[in-house]
Amino acid sequence: MTTITIKPPPEEEKTAFRKQLEAAVSGKHSQVSPFSLAWSQGLLSKDHFAFWVAQHLHYVGHFSEWLGAMFADCPHKDARDFLLQNMWEEEMGTPHTELLIRFGEACGWSRERILSTPALPSTDGLRYWCENLAKSHDFLGAAAALIVGLESQTPGIYTRQLPPLREKYGFTDEETIFFEVHIVSDVIHGERGYQIVEKYATTPEQQEHCLNLVHKATEMRWSYMDGLYRELVRQYGELAAPPAGSNGAQVGDDITHLTGI
Repeated sequence: MTTITIKPPPEEEKTAFRKQLEAAVSGKHSQVSPFSLAWSQGLLSKDHFAFWVAQHLHYVGHFSEWLGAMFADCPHKDARDFLLQNMWEEEMGTPHTELLIRFGEACGWSRERILSTPALPSTDGLRYWCENLAKSHDFLGAAAALIVGLESQTPGIYTRQLPPLREKYGFTDEETIFFEVHIVSDVIHGERGYQIVEKYATTPEQQEHCLNLVHKATEMRWSYMDGLYRELVRQYGELAAPPAGSNGAQVGDDITHLTGI
């Protein structure tokens, strides 16, 4: 396969377009969504994590399919090589979705319960938006949205979520390997996405199109996570920070200041 450099350029060497792409991602980054804040601050329970697993599978469980659709439309060999490698990493050996399910099982849910939990409307909204875009015969726009706008966010989210899982909730390294794998791999995937979009979006119109889709992708992911958080509040009631030494939030306490619900 063609080798693509994965090291981001120094700040002084970044193009104006690269800086605009990064600003579009950081402007609505889901690492500071109410759900992410509640997670990183130790305000959730293991049952809440399992519910997230069930919802997240409706999204990430289809990601390699979307990469395949993009591969079929991609006219550039270096980009096809990247998409093929990305798909291979998702599916070969132990599929990443299996690692996610195992985390859900470690949270106390059965595999059957995880797989049979229906998607929330906000989860379906993100899934079908991604699917339609991946199959739209717009490789460049799909790469901007799905890889830069969505996949590049993952390390920033998981680096905040992984420490409390091990330190506060007592999950083992093996039970949380899903997060560790994606912190590493999605740094690479995200940077490759930036490089490919920069390389092939060569006109002002193409660059504006990509920027608009990155903005939309960040809004869609935020909406998905906000919908999930609001459903947890609806199902379990208001939550609050757990006592020192406990393994999660207790039903009946208050963290609604995070969402304004």
